[in-house]
Amino acid sequence: MSADEFDPDIERLFARAPAMPDAALFTAQVERRLQKGSALRGLALGIAGIVGGVVAVRETLTVNIGSGDGVVAGEALGQGVRSVSFNAQTAIQSGLDQFGLGNLELGSMGGMQMFWIAAGALIALAAAGVVRLSQEV
Repeated sequence: MSADEFDPDIERLFARAPAMPDAALFTAQVERRLQKGSALRGLALGIAGIVGGVVAVRETLTVNIGSGDGVVAGEALGQGVRSVSFNAQTAIQSGLDQFGLGNLELGSMGGMQMFWIAAGALIALAAAGVVRLSQEV
């Protein structure tokens, strides 16, 4: 058989993918994996939003609006934010007490130590995700 006779036969064989008997099951599994990943992304983005909001509120509390003779509205806003912060801290402390974590001390750590701990945790989480992804593929 010459090359000219062989090529059309091969093209005809691979022109259409054969139907697999478990195509419906495969499609269902792929859709389930996509939905699971979407839920995980939503959870991660939600947690990141909460952390970002907490950092934004904390930074808002430390901003100095005017000097002692400054804007009265700014002082009222500062008092309101401090009140909300105190209420949130009280609620969080009571929640920690319920879970037995009331005596957890993180205040002795500096900001840089907390940054590196958080960075290490994120790197470990990313590495675990890569390992899991490589096992699925």
